[in-house]
Amino acid sequence: MRLKGKVALITGAGSGIGRATATLFAREGAHVLVNDVDAIGGEETVASIIKQGGEAAYLQADVTDPDAVASMAAEAIRRAGRVDVLFNNAGISGVGMLHEIEPDAWDRVMRVNVRGIYLPSKHLLPHMMARRSGVIINMSSCVAEIGLARRASYAASKGAVLALTKAMQVDYAPYDIRVNAILPGTILTPFVDRYLKTSYEDPDAAIASLKARQLSGELGRPEDVAQAALFLASDEARFMMGSPLYVDGGVVFGKNA
Repeated sequence: MRLKGKVALITGAGSGIGRATATLFAREGAHVLVNDVDAIGGEETVASIIKQGGEAAYLQADVTDPDAVASMAAEAIRRAGRVDVLFNNAGISGVGMLHEIEPDAWDRVMRVNVRGIYLPSKHLLPHMMARRSGVIINMSSCVAEIGLARRASYAASKGAVLALTKAMQVDYAPYDIRVNAILPGTILTPFVDRYLKTSYEDPDAAIASLKARQLSGELGRPEDVAQAALFLASDEARFMMGSPLYVDGGVVFGKNA
């Protein structure tokens, strides 16, 4: 029960990494506030947690909408009295070389992946500052550290998240608020599975190529990232501040001979 008595708000928790993390946090004693723009997915996550004996509630909001996020934060405080852990997990992918990307597509990736961290943090940080306690986990990516073909907008957004994490930590350390980032490799979420099956003539070959990129020789699971988030959320990570935590199967620091 590493999060017993804690309140955690997780964005994008209707599927994939967000759902796995919400489930694990609840199992470890947290009261989980599940956010997702998709009400069906969000409610399914909540129902699953409650069925397993955990505590959870759904808060619908588009993390790019200032009014919606302000309402979500206010509702979170009204329901639970506080938010101890904010996991800014919501995000989308972007594919293409820079000259191929249309401005609207570029802006959408930036809105969701960067603005979607700025807004929830903006509205919950004052409550954490008042209590002089809190944990924020931002979802970056190993792509923030390496070059990857046809991922210009995604890499730019996740690099921004990593830089933002470090800047936030400097500003909020005096309030005993920890801010860290997770940098996953390729994780086989439902979104990634759908993307591979619909974007490649030979999905099996695409998966084999992705596996070869990682020293582990396999794709990560949502649960792998959830375990990392649990560590950062817990008091065990009290001395980690502004840090990137790699959960990438060896993409960044290793290369097969």
